[in-house]
Amino acid sequence: MFVVLSAFLPRIRRDMTDFEVDWRTGARWAAAEPLYRVEDGHYQYKYLPVFGAVMAPLSKLPLGTAKTIWFFVVIASIAASLTLSLLLIPNPRHSTTFLALATIVAMAKFFAREADLGQFNAVVLLAVLGGLAFLEQDQPVLAALAFAVAVVTKPYAVVFLPYLVVKGRLKAAVVFATALLIALLVPVTVYGWTGNADLLRAWIRTVSESTAPNLLNQDNVSVASMYARWVGTGVVASWLAVTTLAALGLLFAVVLRTGRALAHNEYLEVGLLLTLIPLASPQGWDYVLLLSTPAVMLVIDRLALMAVSIRATAITALAIIAFSIFDVMGRHAYAQFMSLSAISVCALTLVASLAYLRFRRLA
Repeated sequence: MFVVLSAFLPRIRRDMTDFEVDWRTGARWAAAEPLYRVEDGHYQYKYLPVFGAVMAPLSKLPLGTAKTIWFFVVIASIAASLTLSLLLIPNPRHSTTFLALATIVAMAKFFAREADLGQFNAVVLLAVLGGLAFLEQDQPVLAALAFAVAVVTKPYAVVFLPYLVVKGRLKAAVVFATALLIALLVPVTVYGWTGNADLLRAWIRTVSESTAPNLLNQDNVSVASMYARWVGTGVVASWLAVTTLAALGLLFAVVLRTGRALAHNEYLEVGLLLTLIPLASPQGWDYVLLLSTPAVMLVIDRLALMAVSIRATAITALAIIAFSIFDVMGRHAYAQFMSLSAISVCALTLVASLAYLRFRRLA
């Protein structure tokens, strides 16, 4: 840990740019100032207003100190997520050591990027896996609160609300929805009712207006971005994206139906839903694929059970994900590689591998 810190310290004041956005937002919350500002440009705050309250204590610290603390929060969240993935994976075929090392190799570049940016996806992953663990322990209230923490941190985790409803986890769903409603109302204590309504409108506007400019960013791995690169922005790309997302939604529904009689079926389903998030979000940056950690671990564990062609495809996708590294490929080659949306295709391959495991009753 000290070795990691010593390597990180020289860069701490010029990196973790995403963390700086939320650190600044925490200060704005504490002063009851507007959170969403056009003048922030690319680094506009895009999370729910209530997350400003979460960041307010860190904003009272010097930026360098706050970055150091958050760096260790990210590292601890990654380590805890790996541990929970290992504990929750149903009927593992390989040792925990092998699965941990293989998963780290496959996901290392996303872990590193998460820490370098000071991002929050690792916290979301940990909260979701915590929610899954509580579900398996038949503690729906704690599970709901864990999922609510994930949404407060990153709004895309709200997809687990309809999932809980479909799965018949109604108590957890009700508590989850109640917690989200409370989270939406928390800003009233600082901004008042009118101010809170203004914040929510500003949040919606910020997210919607910042989507289109980011579609062609080389780090965007969403389905919408993939088609925008392949056929150009416009109606055709939008239609292809909507059709693909509808097909993925249908696939997820079939996966749920197929697994109803299987024990511990929620691990694969949660892993699949986490993998779909960066593909479905128009602003799905490549490092958000960190969320697919439990899915990657499951695929690695079940590789030997797959048909040869499926196994080869899955291994190829994992290898491309693992070794397509900017520092190795160089700026030009990496930019060309990302312009092909190869990572998006690999993520879709991972989705297909998970579906294969479910249809063959292997997970």
